[in-house]
Amino acid sequence: MSQDKTRRMRRIFREDGKAVIIAMEHGAFFGVQPGFENPAEPIKKVIAGGADVIMATVGMAKNFAEELAPAGLILRVDGGVSRLGSRAWRGSLVYNAETALKLGADGVVAMGFPGTENENQNLKYLAELNEQCMNWGLPLMAEMLPRGFEGGDDAREPETMRNVIRIGADLGVDLIKTQYVGDVDSFRKTVESCFVPIVVLGGSKVKDDTAVLQMIYDSIQAGCRGVAMGRNIWGHKNPTKMTQAIVAIVHDDATVADAEKLLK
Repeated sequence: MSQDKTRRMRRIFREDGKAVIIAMEHGAFFGVQPGFENPAEPIKKVIAGGADVIMATVGMAKNFAEELAPAGLILRVDGGVSRLGSRAWRGSLVYNAETALKLGADGVVAMGFPGTENENQNLKYLAELNEQCMNWGLPLMAEMLPRGFEGGDDAREPETMRNVIRIGADLGVDLIKTQYVGDVDSFRKTVESCFVPIVVLGGSKVKDDTAVLQMIYDSIQAGCRGVAMGRNIWGHKNPTKMTQAIVAIVHDDATVADAEKLLK
């Protein structure tokens, strides 16, 4: 690993090798989200709660540099589509590694959707992005999900997830964001078969705080290196306390019960 990449990876992962990453790039696909009308406020709140890294759009990086400065920054560089269009993933690289570096990013993130209608185009641009990142010493995160957001059939079965995560690692990505599936034992098998760090995503907004915290706790017990979550944190009624609760589980080995106390 190059010295530049090593330094940037340390901006993403703490000394314990774990990371609390807050995904805040939803607007590029979904538009305005409840609780995220003004990005400055939720950015400040999750950083106050101890967030290590923010996943952001180019527009956020340009316009909220001061608010983002205390945390690491991972920039979304693929997309060019919205929820208003076809449900099939038709995204492509809309920015590159050099753009991310100009904006001070510590890493970039792109989708990896094996099993989708356009998997050949998607995995090709993911590989092209990896080559750019190798040239610049920039960490690459891939959001690896079988058949993309839609799932279906066996897409969220542990063995399917295990295979798709390994595809991402073998394509050369440095960090994988994916969904927790199964139970601790089955997901541990998935994690152990992947030779790059895995962080777990949060998915759709969930009203049950305990369920979110339990999923995070279980994923850490299975060997995940942290979380990369958005709506269940910045969309929470108290984003700072929710971030603190998640940080306690990820970095301080807190139980779910311990973390819940921080929400009161």
